[in-house]
Amino acid sequence: MSRVDTTVRERDTRVLAASGRSQVPPFMVMDVMAAAARIEAEGGHVIHMEVGQPSAPAPRTALNAARAALESGRIDYTPALGIPSLRERIARHYREFYGCTVSRERIVVTTGSSGGFILAFLSMFEPGDRVAVSVPGYPPYRHILTALGCEPVLIETSSDNRHALTGEALLAAHRKTPLKGVLVGSPANPTGTMMSREALTHLMAAAESEGIRFISDEIYHGLDYAFPAVTAAELSPHALIINSFSKYFCMTGWRVGWMVAPEYLVRTIERLQQNLSISVPMLSQVAAEAAFAGREEMEIVKRGYEENRNILIAGLPKAGLSEFLPADGAFYLYADVSKFTTDSHDFARRMLEQAHIAATPGVDFDPVRGRSFLRFSYAGSAAEMHEAVARIGKWLA
Repeated sequence: MSRVDTTVRERDTRVLAASGRSQVPPFMVMDVMAAAARIEAEGGHVIHMEVGQPSAPAPRTALNAARAALESGRIDYTPALGIPSLRERIARHYREFYGCTVSRERIVVTTGSSGGFILAFLSMFEPGDRVAVSVPGYPPYRHILTALGCEPVLIETSSDNRHALTGEALLAAHRKTPLKGVLVGSPANPTGTMMSREALTHLMAAAESEGIRFISDEIYHGLDYAFPAVTAAELSPHALIINSFSKYFCMTGWRVGWMVAPEYLVRTIERLQQNLSISVPMLSQVAAEAAFAGREEMEIVKRGYEENRNILIAGLPKAGLSEFLPADGAFYLYADVSKFTTDSHDFARRMLEQAHIAATPGVDFDPVRGRSFLRFSYAGSAAEMHEAVARIGKWLA
């Protein structure tokens, strides 16, 4: 190779290289979905337990409102904070569902919870800030923080505290090197575990005592089986809450969520939203407002999840997977596969290829201990759950 060719290649490498902060790991569940799609394209029948996506459609009230909006002929920009009537309806939801008062002015409509995380991190943290997240936990927490120049601080949880972050663990990490924020989810992904009112109150008090900003991911609220979920909005006006219409209301592809922001951050978030996306799609917002009138329909869907949960809790031990975390809420079961493997990625790959069961490797949620876990989503049908148990039992045998 000539010196000219070498110089050109070096120049192209510098010009075309992706930024360092964009070098985040893949979200493995999407890779599993792609592999499952290839099997299905070849005629295979895959049972999808990898993705946290309801199999039911959005409520009829939401679909009808979207059709009516399309027939009106105009789908426009909306205010950056969201359509006022939707913001008011979300505020009303807090009064009706939790018995807590949240003003409409604190509600920000977002592009799913993902858009909410980006807005929250940009408005609350500077590059280099350290933000605590518990593991196992939702991978994009860590990946979005990294892409924005922050440092995710992973705090391991254990069965001693039902895999929930405690105030003691948070303060211990803070004493080592100061934290600027903490993010928790309840019900949690991938474990399905929930924090009691007492546990959440204690954790928030510990955070506020040290000036650690608190973010509560409440995307799975409404999908609780062990006890009612508690919103951080009820416990402190300084917490930032993120929620979405994706899970309980079965509106994943509509990409619409919301935040309850502390008053001092609302204008900051509004400016960010104006510049990053202008506004959330109007059609999705119209459908989301109408979705609240479809709760009766969604409660039927929830009862289906609970039936699926019971099928797995009873069936997986007979199939060979006898250890899993308490599935208090959401629609996940996080199973220990350590007696079969210490490489959950390879285990999930082989199970997909040989048994046509798609599940997500635990290493996606916990880079260390997740090597011995798999996450199963039970958001499908009862028939699929029975078939999955049978296939897993046959494969493991």
